[in-house]
Amino acid sequence: MNSLCESSSLSYISTCERSYRNKSLLVLPVTRVRISSDVKKSNSRRRGAGLIIRASATVSSEEKRGMDNNNGKEKGWLQKGIAEFYDESSGLWENIWGDHMHHGFYDPNVTASISDHRSAQIRMIEETLKFAGLSDDSSNKPKSIVDVGCGIGGSSRYLSKKYGAECKGITLSPIQAERAQALANAQGLGDKVSFQVADALEQPFQDGQFDLVWSMESGEHMPDKAKFVNELVRVASPGATIIIVTWCHRDLLPTEQSLKPQEKQLLDKICDAYYLPAWCSTAEYVELLQSLSMQDIKSEDWSEYVAPFWPAVIRSALTWKGLTSLLRTGWKTIKGAFAMPLMIEGFQKDIIKFAVITCRKPE
Repeated sequence: MNSLCESSSLSYISTCERSYRNKSLLVLPVTRVRISSDVKKSNSRRRGAGLIIRASATVSSEEKRGMDNNNGKEKGWLQKGIAEFYDESSGLWENIWGDHMHHGFYDPNVTASISDHRSAQIRMIEETLKFAGLSDDSSNKPKSIVDVGCGIGGSSRYLSKKYGAECKGITLSPIQAERAQALANAQGLGDKVSFQVADALEQPFQDGQFDLVWSMESGEHMPDKAKFVNELVRVASPGATIIIVTWCHRDLLPTEQSLKPQEKQLLDKICDAYYLPAWCSTAEYVELLQSLSMQDIKSEDWSEYVAPFWPAVIRSALTWKGLTSLLRTGWKTIKGAFAMPLMIEGFQKDIIKFAVITCRKPE
């Protein structure tokens, strides 16, 4: 059965990997979105793409109450779905891939073996820190870190050990928080690393508490990107580094008002599987940070460097261990597994971008 299941998809995966290796990196021009103090951002419907921007003068109090009510319902639905999805799937992921629940960083045009993938996930952390300008220099080491959307704490524990820093991780999943703390305690990090169930849009921390704000692949789950970025900035101390690594849709061309209908349809299917709200572009994240007067803002498309990841996840799911573990989880996880080829398609068609965005809060 194992070999039969694997052979049914190996040719497809090989085609995906060849397509990735042969595709040159496409960097689209950055579009600009005017953001000012008299503009309010409200989350769009979960369908579609990007952030809806409305002039506050055009929104009546009745409309605003209706918008807030709809957004509140959507937020509650998303939070429940996200928590249940990760409650179900985290054990499966840890059993096969370990404690880092994010993409790996790979050399372009190089075929990675299964044994390379966990080291690629560590490399993703290191490459991200390098891109942000954080070195191992003792004078530049962060002393307090928040891991927003921490999963089972892989990044939190790694960063704490690397820098000798205190780290707090937040997640919507009670099972993730409990497992993350158990792993920290087992590794002798219980006095430095802690985890709790909390909302990234309403973080339970004081203003200016952390000198490294870390968000590794959690921004895509946030229904209000403006509030998400505001919270990251709020909890950052003066001079702190803020790092956002997230899935985005491609930047729009100057002649475009939105994504093409077929692009939106593909992203909608992914949203349904992974409990994601509307996608936004890297350019929109940059504009949000600019509107908050952040400094040293940098962004880059790393899609080329994560190319082998989803084919590798599919391959691991098609092993006997992967299949039997998947069937023991639940429908949300199984539904997510069926959507994995859609992620490959999105990257291949340059609809999905793997974005890294960093900045510094002014002193």
